[in-house]
Amino acid sequence: MNVRPQTLVVMLTSTFLAVACSAPPPPPASLKVVRTLKVGAGDTAVARTYPGDVRARYETSLGFRISGKLVERLVDAGAAVKAGQPLARLDATDSALQASAAEAQRALAAADAKRYRELKDKNFISQAALDIRETALKAAEAQAGLSSNQAAYTTLMADRAGVIAAVSAEVGQVLSVGQSVFRLAPDGEREVAISIPENEIATLTPGMAAEVTFWAGSEQKPVTGNLREMAPSADPVTRTYAARVALPKADARLSLGLSATVRFISDGTRMSGVLVVPLAAIFQQGNQPAVWKVGAGDTVTLHPVTVASVSDAGAVISAGLTEGELIVAAGVHQLTAGEKVRIAAVPAVAK
Repeated sequence: MNVRPQTLVVMLTSTFLAVACSAPPPPPASLKVVRTLKVGAGDTAVARTYPGDVRARYETSLGFRISGKLVERLVDAGAAVKAGQPLARLDATDSALQASAAEAQRALAAADAKRYRELKDKNFISQAALDIRETALKAAEAQAGLSSNQAAYTTLMADRAGVIAAVSAEVGQVLSVGQSVFRLAPDGEREVAISIPENEIATLTPGMAAEVTFWAGSEQKPVTGNLREMAPSADPVTRTYAARVALPKADARLSLGLSATVRFISDGTRMSGVLVVPLAAIFQQGNQPAVWKVGAGDTVTLHPVTVASVSDAGAVISAGLTEGELIVAAGVHQLTAGEKVRIAAVPAVAK
């Protein structure tokens, strides 16, 4: 069959147009898959954990009651001591000389008073003259007793049983009166020292229950405690607040310095009605935190919220959310307002 070229071109063009018209339309742009969370209110337990170390509740600084040169230190840091045990000694030479001089003055005053008593018995002197010698004797006796005590003060004794927590003076050092030589941690109550960040100080109150876990040592089981005190001002360097967690049920012989983890759990009454969402659900819009709410047609809109506190459990929302609302729990930085999304799985409930 002979076909003209013009006719062939027309036939091929018609065939191409027919095939193009019958081709399926291009697929729509894929929707972003997000994980959602259904917000719910309830008695939420918010856990907070802080590292710390074991301390004695009461610690005493031990120092000499007189000045002098330290010539002997009998214990080191970490030593267990008993009440009355010698800990350190000063050079006793000067104290011994002062005690001898005071004793000599006392003996002289005693002899002088004895002679005046004999003279008074014979009415050779007046009572006033005798009273002067008796007063001088009492003063000399007091001075002798004081010098004797100071001679005894050259030996530093432990006033109670405990553990030497720190040593702050060495042999050869000249010490002033009352200068600290040892820090003694007496046997008795133990507690854990922790530091609280300034953005969490408002969420903790004295008396709050805590669970303390020790990293090592003989105490392996968690010990219950409570927040005993918090510093009124922050450390100027770390910007944290020092706090102490009492351990009323812990072994009084618990090793000092043992590393521990403190976990606070707010009771249901204090946290009733709050909303807690994962930290990944918070979208920071400048200085304003916000969340993506999923509305009709699975479209997302950005809504500002008020974050009361932040912890390992999530962000506590005090305003901007209501119970039952659906929010995006992950991938918040990839969304735009009004965008339609595809929900990845069945929503969970945040309480």
